[in-house]
Amino acid sequence: MSPPARPLLRTRPLTVGNLRAFETVARHRNYRLAAHELALTQSAVSRQIQAFEQELGVRLFARHTRAVELTADGVELLASVGSLLERLDLTVRQIRHKASRQTVSITTFASFSSMWLIPRLEMFQRAHPEIDIRVEASDHAVDLEASGIDIALRYGPASRMPAHAQRLFGEQLTPMASAWLLKNSQPVRTAQDLQGFSLIESIDANHSHLDWLTWQRWFETHQLGHLQPKRWLHFNYSYQMVQAAMSGQGVVLARLPLVAESLANGDLVEVLPQDRTESPMAYWLIVNPRSLNRPETQNFSQWLTEQALATRRTIGEKDAMA
Repeated sequence: MSPPARPLLRTRPLTVGNLRAFETVARHRNYRLAAHELALTQSAVSRQIQAFEQELGVRLFARHTRAVELTADGVELLASVGSLLERLDLTVRQIRHKASRQTVSITTFASFSSMWLIPRLEMFQRAHPEIDIRVEASDHAVDLEASGIDIALRYGPASRMPAHAQRLFGEQLTPMASAWLLKNSQPVRTAQDLQGFSLIESIDANHSHLDWLTWQRWFETHQLGHLQPKRWLHFNYSYQMVQAAMSGQGVVLARLPLVAESLANGDLVEVLPQDRTESPMAYWLIVNPRSLNRPETQNFSQWLTEQALATRRTIGEKDAMA
């Protein structure tokens, strides 16, 4: 009796669509969620997985009533597929980018985007109408290499920045309010006088690594550790705090670079200009090494440095006054 025939060794290239379906199902451990991400029906995804298993000659998933579990072969394959598809997608994005319009993509945190970058963008667009701008606001640092984003505008101490980061400007904290509020309230001559006002602060500042942005830290710096205001107003974001101050609802401990224009045009008034405090943080420009030689990235980076110089001059940062 002849021995059973061994399965034929499959050597043809794998179908990329089936490979992506496998990675998505394996990542979610769920056909429905995978189908939603791929914009397909569950049955279409199931057919792709079956076809992929036939291509490989092994089972990749153990199917249960309510769950999808990877087999040992599936676990081994998934370890390679994720990074492979990421590199493939990044290369495709770069190829498409070269063939399309000039575009500069920027990642930065939400407050900096809304308070400093966006109000200035119209000037760049007037000067460079041929360049499209894409701003992605996130409070989490994005990996430039993996994401393909051209420029990051970040906030932090020099010790946390890469060697090629360019410092845009530092940061000072100072109490600010609307001219209307100050005109219709008791005079503010010393920090002690702030107890007669509502003070505006971030909800999270006292419970995070940003404690130097708090009024409590500012009070301690000025030997007023036990001062209590008329009332507190708390908000999630810096731009909300500044908006509340501009509408006369209280005094905000503002990040000077982010409100430099509001100070210059009179929307906000510096209550105690002699009592500014230095922050340990600064604002930085980081360019993706892959984008360094693209003319549109160079144009935008140069424009950012010019805008940063104008901000340093407005807030009186010493290196800008030389």
